[in-house]
Amino acid sequence: MKILVYGINYHPELTGIGKYTGEMCAWLAAQGHQVEVITAMPYYPQWKIDSKYKGNKWFTETIQQVTVRRTPLYVTQKVNAKNRIIHEFSFLISSKLHWFSSLFRKYDVVISIYPPLIIGLFPLIYRLIHKKPWVFHIQDLQVDAAKELGMIKNPLILSLLFKLEKYFLRNSTRISSISPGMKRKILSKGFPESKYLSLPNWVDTVFIKPMPLEESLKFKLGFNPEEKIVLYSGNLGEKQGLEIIIQAAEQLKNTNNLRFVIAGEGPAKTRLQEMATDKQLKNIYFMSLMPYQDLPAFLNMADIHLVLQKKEASDLVLPSKLSTILSVGGVSVVSAVHGTTLYDLVMDNNLGKVIEPESATDLAGAINELLNVDVEPVKNNARNYALKNLSIDQILGNFEYELKNLIKHS
Repeated sequence: MKILVYGINYHPELTGIGKYTGEMCAWLAAQGHQVEVITAMPYYPQWKIDSKYKGNKWFTETIQQVTVRRTPLYVTQKVNAKNRIIHEFSFLISSKLHWFSSLFRKYDVVISIYPPLIIGLFPLIYRLIHKKPWVFHIQDLQVDAAKELGMIKNPLILSLLFKLEKYFLRNSTRISSISPGMKRKILSKGFPESKYLSLPNWVDTVFIKPMPLEESLKFKLGFNPEEKIVLYSGNLGEKQGLEIIIQAAEQLKNTNNLRFVIAGEGPAKTRLQEMATDKQLKNIYFMSLMPYQDLPAFLNMADIHLVLQKKEASDLVLPSKLSTILSVGGVSVVSAVHGTTLYDLVMDNNLGKVIEPESATDLAGAINELLNVDVEPVKNNARNYALKNLSIDQILGNFEYELKNLIKHS
């Protein structure tokens, strides 16, 4: 197959959408398919252009057998609705230079990665010209999340965005997303199930695996054997409600040998650091994200992992970090609303402790409980679930099969 992928985030971004898009394209290329990508300079989650790419404009590179065409864009560290709109439109406008040539090339299928919503424009034009299949893949329901989180409050703007989203979805050949909850939300917008493809996030279970504590990074990072580590690793954004980590750490500040580690970048990092400083907390440590090659050793140092999100984001986004936590056999405290995909996943498979979103008291209680019970069954459940359901070869093998069928019958 000759495949064109269009998305704002891509490898070498370590978290979120860029990580999964990069792995998907590399996997498809490894199967012998010709894969091209139109994307931006890497900037996420720190919201700053990667130093290796600074000063570049439009250029093409090859990464893991994938032809990657980069384009510049506006990036701000003050992430609000207005700046994010400018950021996304700057990518749309600058990426048209690569699209001018792509519109005259023949691809078997085009895949767009949403968000951002405007990612649908050029694939739609390509589909109208060439009558080729277009898969609209949804990682986050961006407009719904912006509405529920209060990021966009103007009713007219929201109405226009929902209409544009529906227009793109209606004109795509297939719609894919990462969870049953997102599937329910998408179908509720008026689309038949026959148009839907499941593409859950995956993990390399061979590389991301359990390892002995002495092989982890716990001691290399300066922690003592008797210390218990509560780890949040990932994007420090506004969808997660991460203030409760600071509040829980304050409630548990007198618990001996308990350490909170917050590893990541994002618009909320400075505010979280200021909160910890104001409360004079000595049990919280901030650090940057680990390189991918160190990820298994880093995750394996944690006694408890945190998977947090705000109530309003339920089933509109699915925390991607959970797959890697499960793959190392990690024990998680997960904030989720009853009846959502995340809640059902953790509860039905005994993968950790579920708490009410945005409750520091519940978080502190869950951490304290897990530190005082035998969690080996939970660890085994987590690893076994990852092996059975989250293997990259299994998930992308199914997706490859669906793409071939789609092309065959288009």
